[in-house]
Amino acid sequence: MGFITRPPHRFLSLLCPGLRIPRLSVPCAQPRPRAMAISSSSCKLPLVAVCQVTSTPDKQQNFKTCAELVREAARLGACLAFLPEAFDFIARDPAETLRLSEPLGGRLLEEYTQLARECGLWLSLGGFHERGQDWEQTQKIYNCHVLLNSKVGAVVATYRKTHLCDVEIPGQGPMCESNSTMPGPSLESPVSTPAGKVGLAVCYDMRFPELSLALAQAGAEILTYPSAFGSVTGPAHWEVLLRARAIETQCYVVAAAQCGRHHEKRASYGHSMVVDPWGTVVARCSEGPGLCLARIDLSYLRQLRQHLPVFQHRRPDLYGNLGHPLS
Repeated sequence: MGFITRPPHRFLSLLCPGLRIPRLSVPCAQPRPRAMAISSSSCKLPLVAVCQVTSTPDKQQNFKTCAELVREAARLGACLAFLPEAFDFIARDPAETLRLSEPLGGRLLEEYTQLARECGLWLSLGGFHERGQDWEQTQKIYNCHVLLNSKVGAVVATYRKTHLCDVEIPGQGPMCESNSTMPGPSLESPVSTPAGKVGLAVCYDMRFPELSLALAQAGAEILTYPSAFGSVTGPAHWEVLLRARAIETQCYVVAAAQCGRHHEKRASYGHSMVVDPWGTVVARCSEGPGLCLARIDLSYLRQLRQHLPVFQHRRPDLYGNLGHPLS
């Protein structure tokens, strides 16, 4: 079950009987097919939190906002909190992006390490502007998805965004991520977390089903697409793509998003959500910064894969060379 969220501090008892929850309004889960019904109590299932923020060039203010949401997620019993792409900052231009960037061993990641340890939950840091080991040679950064564990806040996985967003959408303005960012060299194997095996991706990656299928075939049960979608592509493609990735991989999809106006040059669509393996949106953030919660039911996922065994029916002999440019 998932929930729509609103700004604090209104209380409703929605997750489990007797539990009072700030920032929540009404459930948005739709009924599952009767054949897929699960009898176990939903309150025993792992709870994840999806955070929605409006990052600016002010890194410390951004951290305060994210930390407030993470602490709230911990109070509500979440085992894993997801932050969006560019949770650290959204700059006004490539030069400012490079100036504000840090290495993984810098001050900001140390603050998040302490936060994960303090709150006792895992953190998906959806897109950190990372100065990599090749910074001195390239003077470019990586868009790095960092996963921290809950015990010591250690970095357990890093994925550097492989598909860079170099596009020009009428009405949305041009974006050339490669001006300041290097593409990552490889995918990251799915990581076991208290909520399930998480496959890491970032924003524009969701347009490439080959990546999601590769992660699912490697064992992913949850795909995560931290994002900062624009105002034109958001209404047209955001939910459609996320539901498609969930249906075709039979995975949960978690998408933490940037929202609102970051500065005079940029705004983001928002609508953070969680989609279950059937393609149902089971949690969705309301307008503005906040969070939404969802239970991850892996027995339901396994049952769905058993009833609809699409991975057993694939024909790689017919379409094994996908990914080449169109002729």
